[in-house]
Amino acid sequence: MDAYLVAAIREAEQRAIAVVGAEVLMQRAAAGLAAAILRRLERPYGSKVLIVVGSGNNGGDALYAGVRMRGRGVAVTAWRTGSKVHDQGWQAFLAAGGREVSDTEALASLPGLTAVVDGVAGIGSHPGLAGPVAVFAEACQRAEVEVIAVDLPSGLAPEPPFVDAAHFTASLTVTFGGYKLCQLLEPARSACGEIELVDIGLQFDSPAVREWSPAEVAAAWPVPDATMDKYTRGVVGLDTGSGDYPGAAVLGACGAIYAGSGMVRYLGPPQVATKVVDRFPNVVTATGRVQSLVLGSGWGDRKEKGLVARAISSGVPLVVDADALRYLDGPAHSKVLLTPHAGELAYLLGIERAEVSADPLAAVRRAADRTGAVVLLKGATQYVATPGESVVQLGVPGPAWTAQAGSGDVLAGIAGALLATGLEPARAAVLAASIQAMTAAANPGPHPPQELAMLLPGVVAGFGDR
Repeated sequence: MDAYLVAAIREAEQRAIAVVGAEVLMQRAAAGLAAAILRRLERPYGSKVLIVVGSGNNGGDALYAGVRMRGRGVAVTAWRTGSKVHDQGWQAFLAAGGREVSDTEALASLPGLTAVVDGVAGIGSHPGLAGPVAVFAEACQRAEVEVIAVDLPSGLAPEPPFVDAAHFTASLTVTFGGYKLCQLLEPARSACGEIELVDIGLQFDSPAVREWSPAEVAAAWPVPDATMDKYTRGVVGLDTGSGDYPGAAVLGACGAIYAGSGMVRYLGPPQVATKVVDRFPNVVTATGRVQSLVLGSGWGDRKEKGLVARAISSGVPLVVDADALRYLDGPAHSKVLLTPHAGELAYLLGIERAEVSADPLAAVRRAADRTGAVVLLKGATQYVATPGESVVQLGVPGPAWTAQAGSGDVLAGIAGALLATGLEPARAAVLAASIQAMTAAANPGPHPPQELAMLLPGVVAGFGDR
């Protein structure tokens, strides 16, 4: 699933308009919008729908969709929120028997409505709503009335930076031509509800982000064959944990083991090794060759600057997590994967965490280009940026239950296991983030990260049938 910057969408629209004209594009959008709304209504005939109309093309799309709904027996009213409106759409709406209501009438009608169509603002608007529209959007949410957004919920920024401003919260967003960043990136994504894409004939060059699907994860997962042994499946080394945080080492080993690593070598402090082996007797503590190395999870105050530099210079595929990120000094290389959360990424870039949270897409790109490493930014949306590449990859989204202490330690172990199979860091990062999300989605509830890790094989098992 690809999503595009506003500038790219505008360019694609202009190219299409030059070929077929603006009216044709609007009618395509309106037809798709009306069809989506009608599918949403249990019984179109007699349903009551209010269109909240702005001055731009989104309002025109909504009005023409209203004309089509009137033809199916839907009782459609419209509230014009500004002094201007798409004139041809408005005249067509009135000619079809549509009725205008005032702001007070719109608010009073909420309890009896089947749905509200939000056609106030589009991708060219500023974030936020004001006056009666802001009041109405909040009332819709309180009344739990179904809101269907035209292209995107009005008041929502179409792309980062996302700001805390009044906006509609939709149960369905019908978008046109291509996905917008707000429809894939949290926290905006949650305001869009279900998303339906209507093809209106736009052609794009390159997306800004590309979100993986579960089917793509299954197809890319490194499933062993009968010719492989524990060494060819990949040996991952873990130098993780400390006396203060031994659990991080146990969790990382858990992630690597249940992701299918051929062998796990634990290379950290001896007192931690005992705890790891007590939990997982298949973990080896003897030194030896590894195909990947995971550093940093649970280090705490361990002073390991030299270890990070030596690991980078060795050329071994490497996951640098948590506390090891503090000892990253100088450029890395293409086999290094950094796995920070927002606070750790802010530290790497020398900026405030709030700046990362406001525009994580820009921050993760900057970190990849500055460090020379692939960067996986963990969070509600999981971003993977590769140095020199403009497209940022997104992991499969998962339920919020996965936001627990220890999830990052497990993730580092999974990523290390995937690197050990020979996968490139960007692919290993996307697969690791995605498999956690997919496993959580397949096993609803607040499972702790170690239990989710133990459920990985049940999800991965199906990949062998691809």
